[in-house]
This record gives sequence, C-alpha cells and structure tokens, in this order.
Amino acid sequence: MPSATLRISGLVKRYGDFVALAPTELEVPAGEFLTLLGPSGSGKTTLLSLIAGLTQPDEGRILLGDEDITYSAPYERDIGMVFQNYALFPHMTIEENIAFPLKMRNVDGATARKRAVDALELVRLPHVAKRFPRELSGGQQQRIALARCFVYQPSIILMDEPLGALDKKLRDQMQLEIKRIHRELGTTIVYVTHDQEEAMTMSDRICLMNGGRIEQLGTPDDLYFRPSSLFVADFLGESNLLPGRVMSASPGGLDVALAGAGPTVRAVGEGDAAVAGRAVKVMVRPQNVSVGPATAETQSLTGRLTDVMVSGSLTKLYMAPLIDGMPPLVAAYPTRPGAARYAIGQVLALDWAAGDAVVIADGASLA
Repeated sequence: MPSATLRISGLVKRYGDFVALAPTELEVPAGEFLTLLGPSGSGKTTLLSLIAGLTQPDEGRILLGDEDITYSAPYERDIGMVFQNYALFPHMTIEENIAFPLKMRNVDGATARKRAVDALELVRLPHVAKRFPRELSGGQQQRIALARCFVYQPSIILMDEPLGALDKKLRDQMQLEIKRIHRELGTTIVYVTHDQEEAMTMSDRICLMNGGRIEQLGTPDDLYFRPSSLFVADFLGESNLLPGRVMSASPGGLDVALAGAGPTVRAVGEGDAAVAGRAVKVMVRPQNVSVGPATAETQSLTGRLTDVMVSGSLTKLYMAPLIDGMPPLVAAYPTRPGAARYAIGQVLALDWAAGDAVVIADGASLA
C-alpha cells in the first residue's frame, strides 16, 4: 500500500469568536502511526475533520505528499476513513461491502472481488465473505470496516475513535489487530482517541492537544516520562505532583525542597525548571514509588494509608500525606500473591530513585 507524508502548516479553524484550532504546524512522516489525543474540546476532532475535508479551514494549508489538498473535496483526497459506527451497508454481503469503494473507482468486477478476498485475508475473516453485517459481531464488523478502507490503498488512513463502541477485552484485541495490519501495510495512519492507554499502546507518536493547540508531540515514552507541562503530566496516566522549590541545579540533577517543610529530594529537569529558586512540581509515577512501614529514622516522604485498590494487574495504595501542602499520594505495584499487606490508617514511607523524579516548572512549559 502506498503511503505519503502529511504536512499541516498554519492551519486555523474558528466558529465566530471561538477558536476551535489555533495556528497549527504538524508533519506526519509516511508510514507513521500518529494518535491525536486530548480531552473533549481540545481540537483533535476538528483537526481530523480538516484533514478529511469534512470541514474547511479559515487559514493554513494541508499537503499530502506533494499535493495541496487544503480545499479539495473529501472524495478528491487520497484518504481513507474509518468511523466508530462501522457504516457498513446492511443490504450488501461482506464481500460486496469491501468491494464497494473499488466499484466507485471503476475497478473491474474480477479485480475488485480478488482484492476484497485479499482484504478479508488481511483481517483474518475470509470465511465471512457471503454473510451480511447483521450476522457478524461488533469486533468482526469493525475489522470489515478496516478491510473496506484498506482495499483501495489510500495514501493515508484516518480513524475517528474506531474502537469506542467495543468492550474492553475486544478493544484490546482490536488494538493488536490494527497494529499488526499497520506493520504489514506500512500506510500512514492518523488516529483519534480520548483513551490514554489506547494512545500509549498503538502510537509511534502522540499529538496531545489542549484548548485547540498542540500541548506536546512525541513518542509515548516522551510524553509519559518527560512531560513538557503540568497538563501533560496530569492528563497522561496517574502521577504524584509534589510542590516544591529548586534549591540548586547542576548538570547532574536538581535538589528540590518539597513544600510544607518536606524533605529535599533529588530529581531531573531542564529548561525553565532547572533554575535555582524556581517554584516547581516534582512528578513521580505511582509505579516508581516504593513503600514500606515508616520508622523513627525515616527521612523520606510519609503518608497515612487511606485506601487500597486492586485493579487487575496493579495494586494501588492511596495515602494522605503527613506534611501540609502536599496532595494525596499514590503508589502502585504488580498484583501478586505474597505481596506485603498494609492496614488502613498505617503510616508508610515513600521513596523513589532520583532518575524517576521529573521536575516541571509550575505553570510553565519546559519546552
């Protein structure tokens, strides 16, 4: 399947005085899987609609390969679209549904049927060719919607929350299927979701949006372990955000005095955060926090256990800090037999490695 680089330059969309998409620059290399992630109203669906041609921009340009498609009609763009609701024709067989885009492009019947069969093989459903959509499960229908999009080999495929209607187990299976198909075809995919785990699992890069702007663009590891702002740190996954002030900064790291007469901790940071005297937040992910019973010699942060939650593979401990000015604390570790059990109300000591603590300028971006 051919693929193409998508380039977006100065793209803007307004509705009256409301700016749905502020001036946006974005490049998606050929063959990349990019996810647009963000809360409701962040601009991700607006950006996808502009790329698809379903909405016209007020400013800026969209290029697909060497072609300017900014004001092209949707059917004139070499773009495929996969929706959440499948949009299969109920009166057509599965084979006819998949072959329909080829028919609309005047591909001869024999070639269309062969490519439809090949597409069914790709999604591992060759046995359902003569069935109708109503005879398939939700997961099977979604795979058919994928096959119908792939069959005419567009340069880029847009996916608008395609797994939103599926239950969690089926959604997890479909994530693996889409990743497998992407690897096999190498096509460019732009995927919209509000599901953080889905974005982390599937993407080469994530474009996290907020208020009609790109908040951070990078690999899942970049956003999760090196967030550029408090919004990114707070939005993507669970985190402890501990207020403090930088006491000293050196190439080897930062010394940060935590608020409320808390301990001084070692952390990493850069840019605006790596300045002595700067008010910051120290981000520590729950799985990087180790806990144990507090003792008279404990020098680390302490908290009183308020709740324990077992969420399948992870056990989470929620604690009220014993220092004023600290937010509630959380630690997480793999659920396993024989793990230490702590009583509600017990005072625990929290610790972490200096490299797992990332300093973020309070109210400002590191970038």
